[in-house]
Amino acid sequence: MLLCIDTGNTNTVFALWDGDEFLCTFRCATEWQRTADQYFVWWSTLLHHNKIEAQIDEVIISSTVPRVVFNLRVMADRYFNTRPYVIGKADCLLPISPRVDAGTQVGPDRLANATAAFDRHGGDVVVVDFGTATNFDVVAHDGAYVGGVIAPGINLSLEALHQAAAALPHVDITKPQTVIGTNTVACIQSGIFWGYVGLINGLCERIKGEYDRPMKVVGTGGLAPLFSSGYALFDTIEDDLTMHGLTVIHRYNKDQNN
Repeated sequence: MLLCIDTGNTNTVFALWDGDEFLCTFRCATEWQRTADQYFVWWSTLLHHNKIEAQIDEVIISSTVPRVVFNLRVMADRYFNTRPYVIGKADCLLPISPRVDAGTQVGPDRLANATAAFDRHGGDVVVVDFGTATNFDVVAHDGAYVGGVIAPGINLSLEALHQAAAALPHVDITKPQTVIGTNTVACIQSGIFWGYVGLINGLCERIKGEYDRPMKVVGTGGLAPLFSSGYALFDTIEDDLTMHGLTVIHRYNKDQNN
């Protein structure tokens, strides 16, 4: 079986792929100090708790935090006796190379999203990924990642507002009943929710105008469903987009090596 690992700045997601579907998906906080043994104990405990038996013999990793990759590699070698594919490394091939400025390093999660979007939708796609940052990934008609936009993430914006303004509380993200807030919490919630609705809608429209052809907008990440309820922002929402991209990249590499 294939173990897919996606490490972001905030969370790391492990998902088990049997070739047809994901059997389970588990999430932990991203901490570069976490050792290979700690990763394995956490993972194997969750498998046991959920009564999942798995013979893992392949691993693929996407990581926006370079310092964690070493211990994930050690875990794959020590406990699964396999050398993992790591997106962004020379020995991990992409179905379509990105077309960006020379010397630019594209985040591996963005490459996985582009690969998955093309596999499912055939290109001409904007992927809006809600993470630590809110990423807009533009996928060309042939599946190449051709650029995008990086905006501050929603939780990051809330935390910055709370820390910079002593009188403002930390609030949960929710869709407010009205745009005009009648108390401090409601005002912040409105600013974040409707502000990001405007940001997402405005940027997607500008991307479409610059790209000058019809495009599908795909939302992914934990907050995508919440924001889709406030406005017709997305053509579809796919919570497993990045992980699906990892399976496609893994399959491509296996085919190339056979």
